Amino acid sequence: MARTPPFSIAGQRIPVGQSRDVRLVISETYTGEKVHVPLRVIRAKKPGPIVFITAAIHGDEVNGTGIIHDFLFGDLIDLKSGTLILAPVVNVFGFESHERYLPDRRDLNRSFPGTKSGSLASRIAYTLMHELVDKCDYGIDLHTAAFQRTNFPNIRADLTNPHARRLAEAFGCVMVVDGKGPLGSFRREATKRGCPTIILEAGEPWKVEPSVLQIGTRGIRNVLSNLGMITDAQLKPPFLAKVRKTAWVRATVGGILKFHVSPGDFVEAGQPIVTNYSIMGVEQNTLNSPNNGIILGMATMPAVKPGEPICNIATLTAKQLQRYRSKLEQAQSDPHSQAQTDLATSMDVVDA
Repeated sequence: MARTPPFSIAGQRIPVGQSRDVRLVISETYTGEKVHVPLRVIRAKKPGPIVFITAAIHGDEVNGTGIIHDFLFGDLIDLKSGTLILAPVVNVFGFESHERYLPDRRDLNRSFPGTKSGSLASRIAYTLMHELVDKCDYGIDLHTAAFQRTNFPNIRADLTNPHARRLAEAFGCVMVVDGKGPLGSFRREATKRGCPTIILEAGEPWKVEPSVLQIGTRGIRNVLSNLGMITDAQLKPPFLAKVRKTAWVRATVGGILKFHVSPGDFVEAGQPIVTNYSIMGVEQNTLNSPNNGIILGMATMPAVKPGEPICNIATLTAKQLQRYRSKLEQAQSDPHSQAQTDLATSMDVVDA
């Protein structure tokens, strides 16, 4: 899927062997000033894949911004072939106001592929598809959990697409969730358009979390190495669980939660995962895991009403659970283990 020069983006031609910052116009302010998405374009001297890495499509999800920031300024990027396009902040409107959505309250990540004459969200999506996706061979989109939630680092991709599967397996997370993605999502529409795209879901909004940065920057390098764009050795995780079925455990009564599990924990069917107490500290009920699996995501807000989500569990078989648990215990050191410890500090975890 290699392409050869010339290469232009945002109206600028980028010669081979050069790195350049460009500004992609996506909209205007009330006063008519142009609104830009900042891009760093890095071109090797040799032809190869063209890859984009985007963050903050949801404006409050700054872990991805931190990952790209660390990737750019932590270590020297010695690109041997191809072209790399980095967009640390896509939803500049939301990023400026610390908001998930755009000023029109639409979700940019449900607005793709967009239209040239539609809403603000639709127009931005249209520009990104034509100016970014259509010029790339592969994509990595960086996300966190939504408001008052956290996600254990995982990759999400359409594993029926062999190219997306290749990226997902190369990234190096211990868990890959298989699926095309929601209707109107960036990675679904990009993959459909011929640019296989995966997403990293990791951590909380409004934070830059060190263990998430480590997993994200390492994963990007793993993918670029797999594509032959850099010469770094690929680092593999202790195990790779591919899951398709996930399920939220929801509160049945209102109250205050005390968790018995942390993000990334293995759980068995029937295992207590959370106890709900009244506002006066009286135990009301304990909710158990409906199946064997891994804690994929959790609420960080302990106060709940009936029906509100508490834990998202990725389903595993009993044999998978035993095998993956054994491999993790054998691992000497892995950033995913550190992420388990770090993410658990955002909630009240006690023994059942």
